[in-house]
Amino acid sequence: MLGGGVVSSKSEDYMQKLKQAMAILNRVAEDNTTPRNIRRTAKQAYDILLDESLSIAARAANAIDLLDEISQDPNMPMYTRTRIWSAISFLEGIRD
Repeated sequence: MLGGGVVSSKSEDYMQKLKQAMAILNRVAEDNTTPRNIRRTAKQAYDILLDESLSIAARAANAIDLLDEISQDPNMPMYTRTRIWSAISFLEGIRD
């Protein structure tokens, strides 16, 4: 494989992780059993991940900051917290 293939593969891997995190965040944002402020933050993080004006790593870092803050919310149901942590885990695998 040529050297360019490695970059392409890494990029594809990052896009896959991004899509997995976005699917989780969308599920949280649509879950009516989750408090509204948490759903709103999940939607904001989702929107950050869509912002193509930033690098994929910058989008991931910004979303992680937002999600890390909300994951401390004592009103968050445990299953939602687990989903948020899972999304963060996917995003932490994305680097420049």
